[in-house]
Amino acid sequence: MVKVEQQSVLDRGEILKLYTKGYTLPEDYKIALEYERIPISLTSFKTTDYWGACGVRDVLERFAQENNWDYIVDSNNIIGLAKAHDTITLEPGAQVELSVQPERTIFKLKEKIDKIDFALQSVMHPDMKLLNYGVSPYSTYKSIHIIPKRRYKIMANYLWGILSDVMMRETAGIQCCIDFKSEEDAMRKYKLANKLSPFMTAMFSNSPIRGGVDTGYKSFRALSWMNTDNDRCGFCGKISEEFSFDDYIDCIMKTPMIFIQREGCPVELNGNITFEEFMTDGYEGFYPTIEDYELQANLCFPEVRMRNFIEIRNHDCVGGDLQYAVAAIYKGIMYDNHAMEECEELLKHLQYKDFSELRYNVPKHGLQAKIKHIEIKDYAKEIVNIARKALKEAQTGEELFLNSLDDFAMKGLSPADIIQKKWNTSWNRDLRKLIKYLCDMDL
Repeated sequence: MVKVEQQSVLDRGEILKLYTKGYTLPEDYKIALEYERIPISLTSFKTTDYWGACGVRDVLERFAQENNWDYIVDSNNIIGLAKAHDTITLEPGAQVELSVQPERTIFKLKEKIDKIDFALQSVMHPDMKLLNYGVSPYSTYKSIHIIPKRRYKIMANYLWGILSDVMMRETAGIQCCIDFKSEEDAMRKYKLANKLSPFMTAMFSNSPIRGGVDTGYKSFRALSWMNTDNDRCGFCGKISEEFSFDDYIDCIMKTPMIFIQREGCPVELNGNITFEEFMTDGYEGFYPTIEDYELQANLCFPEVRMRNFIEIRNHDCVGGDLQYAVAAIYKGIMYDNHAMEECEELLKHLQYKDFSELRYNVPKHGLQAKIKHIEIKDYAKEIVNIARKALKEAQTGEELFLNSLDDFAMKGLSPADIIQKKWNTSWNRDLRKLIKYLCDMDL
């Protein structure tokens, strides 16, 4: 590979366009989910490997052949599938992520996801299950191989933090994506989504049992993110202050770089420079392109990530239609001005340090965490009620997706609370009963 490039200047205005091109008229707003699940064996409870006759790669091959999807490859290894705007991709530990085209309604999202799931199940070995759970219940990272994707191997070697390997190989989450109409609207939604994030993490906590034991945490997935490379995780920006696209870009540019791509191959930078320094001086004969910035932004993992849409990333994988409750809360609040005002009023007395404190307390305590002597389950109920009222007023019928929370958040409980109670009583710490419970949730 030729290292010396003709020096070019990446214009900051070109970077800004990555965000402003997302402006969408409110009547055209859509919503999307990125839905990760953990592939396990129903007999051994171990995470299913990428390789092997009954492995995840084999499932992708058979699914593509039977449903006419295209392969996504890396060095001739299948790392995902695509058809139009829908993708099935793999996370580092072979977690399966389904990302479908944004839709106007949650009904349409569910219809598409159900259809793809049915097709996936038909090609999976009968012993394999995609588990709606936030962390591997039995296998730990030491026995989970990273899939053959060059980017993941570089990340595994670079990312620091005592639980970065857990995050990469063991965890599964749900991400929700929403639209905005202007920079002002984007920043308002971005700040509110960040403020809501610890409450949402608590409501959907669903990863207390890991490695076959009760960890004592409601969301071990959230704990693993809290202990992964704080240069690029957590809150991006001071969410209680004024914020802009330029401020977000500054955060990305001040983050150490992991690698860039040239001629289809990664060039490792190993955190030696920030993107800001790369913009000014280049690096060993390489100079920045817009694709370099996009990669740098994708290698930052804040609770809420800005793109030409807003990606909200902080929820454990859940089932039993709770995954659609995640989307329903955000759609109800973020697409209704009055609902946003109510949430802003609800949270106005909390400062940046309060949200940071909550981020550290929620993984262990979930909805029983407190801020200013108030249990956050009371906030959670009000957040759900605000979303429900807005959805009812929109007259789309989507408020029904919040009904799955009636036995959880509306009673001050998360899925993890139910699991921990059963685990330590009627289940007698039997992993088979946990797996059966999680499978039954989706019937």
